[in-house]
Amino acid sequence: MKELSFGFALRVVKLCRFLEKEKKEYVLSRQLLKSGTAIGALIREAQQAESRADFIHKLSIALKEAHETEYWIDLLYQSQLIEKKGYESIKSTKNRRDNG
Repeated sequence: MKELSFGFALRVVKLCRFLEKEKKEYVLSRQLLKSGTAIGALIREAQQAESRADFIHKLSIALKEAHETEYWIDLLYQSQLIEKKGYESIKSTKNRRDNG
């Protein structure tokens, strides 16, 4: 999970750079950057949890961030800021993370 979430975060960073540089889109890309990189950070935090309850809590927040990230990706695609190929590519990365 740690490696997959880090790889996903890298893809999110690259997508946000593209959105800012090529599309001049700053608001949605910032939202995506925050939620998409928070997933891995929370997973790493969970590794140092003070209790089982703390571990579960941190992972549940990571799941919420994943759902928020999916929302921003869907919105970017539906608003035609990212093309179908890029959308499907990043969605398949997220789905591999969820299922793996």
